Amino acid sequence: MPLIAESRTIVLGGQKGWPALSVSKGITTGTGRFGYTCLQLDTNSPDVSRDTDLLLHFEQVDMPDSAGKYKTVKNSLIRTDKSAMGKYAALSLGTGSGMILRGIPGSMFGSGGRVGSFTIEFWLAPSIAENGETVFSWRSSRNEGGYPVYQMITVSFFGNHLEWKLSNVFDGYTASDGEVTLSGTRTVIPDVWSLHRLSFNEETGLLEYSIDEHTEALKYVTSTGHERGTIYEPVLGVPANIEICPQYTGRIDDFRITGTSETENGTDFSGDPVCGLYYDTYKKSGGRFETQPIATRPGSILNAVTAVTAIPPQTEIRLYARAGDNFFNWTDTEPAWIPVRNGFPVSAVSGLYFQIAADLFPDGAGKQTPSITQITLTYTEQPLPLPPFTVKAVAGDGSVILTWSYSVDDTAGGYYIYYGERPGEYLGRSAAEGPSPVDAGNTASCTLTGLKNGTIYYFAIAAWSRFDKRIAGQLSQEVFARPYGR
Repeated sequence: MPLIAESRTIVLGGQKGWPALSVSKGITTGTGRFGYTCLQLDTNSPDVSRDTDLLLHFEQVDMPDSAGKYKTVKNSLIRTDKSAMGKYAALSLGTGSGMILRGIPGSMFGSGGRVGSFTIEFWLAPSIAENGETVFSWRSSRNEGGYPVYQMITVSFFGNHLEWKLSNVFDGYTASDGEVTLSGTRTVIPDVWSLHRLSFNEETGLLEYSIDEHTEALKYVTSTGHERGTIYEPVLGVPANIEICPQYTGRIDDFRITGTSETENGTDFSGDPVCGLYYDTYKKSGGRFETQPIATRPGSILNAVTAVTAIPPQTEIRLYARAGDNFFNWTDTEPAWIPVRNGFPVSAVSGLYFQIAADLFPDGAGKQTPSITQITLTYTEQPLPLPPFTVKAVAGDGSVILTWSYSVDDTAGGYYIYYGERPGEYLGRSAAEGPSPVDAGNTASCTLTGLKNGTIYYFAIAAWSRFDKRIAGQLSQEVFARPYGR
């Protein structure tokens, strides 16, 4: 009487949520189909690099500097989930509702001295854009010829435009009483996110302000006012606190300062604001996740991978699967990942462990992300062979003779003998044939020797599968015997 292989399913995600992933690159959670948690592309927020001076993602409740170079002196900002990048942004409710930070030695505003190239950038969605609304402020002084010189960097609204003022920051620059002002020409629209970036390139002297990667204003801080001429370098004086949103009403996200030329793939980002550093909402390279290895039964065969997805136009999801018997020696490429089509039959994937991976890609504009709400694995398990219907135990001198009937199904390849000194606990180790369970092979009798006379032993028999010895069926009824001496 052959047993039929059993069809099984494993559900990841959906109503129960997603378990921990073994790999998650550029992936975050969101709200997917039916309101369940989904996996989708993470927003294209900047990461900390060696040149990062300050980075505020606002993702954590206490809103720390991810670069670790600035300590919070005061924080009245409120975290909000209406963000430009990541899950959270910060909300400022007006005068006195901002953040004050103190730089440690080695930071741009915590050390003073020559700065070199630098970039200040942030996402902004103001509730109002009235004159005097201030997004950033730094005030200090430096010594020049034995006299203190007042210094200031502010970013404020004027006439619905954002205006940058840098006073006495550039050493030797005396025009306009040492003040450099860059004003945007684009009207900042309330409650609409826009990326603002001020960059200074110490190689050319170019100071440039951009909104959403489009140049709004630029100025060469040189003796000629053009590209060729003596460059006036930025020099900061006495270390002083910086203020973010000291007089601002609205949201702000991903505030970042870099101190020197930041490069990626040979491109200098510090002096070229039209570089596409991270304006795309989602990285064009996409993201990837891999599940933890999923234990099934030896010899299991994966039949299909069915995912509940949302795939906006031009976005894409690619699914992969692999399997094996021992995931401890798996690498990134071994066993090989097999591409699978959503809901279609799968071939050549079998083993004790399954693993699923997915690559997610945004649209060409980097504005849309696909998502996966649930993945269902359909697979076939090898059947568990039935145990013998009858088992007998006859005691001998330091031994017990066990006999049993053969299993009635043809998937049984042999038998395991479980034994121990307590009912239902088969933890025996004293038999000369080995510890429990003893592999008796494809036979219907076995004698266990080396047992202690006078001690009662309990026995049960299970059939193992001819497909794989690691597949053992249910235990037979329990029998017992007490060896005795002659």
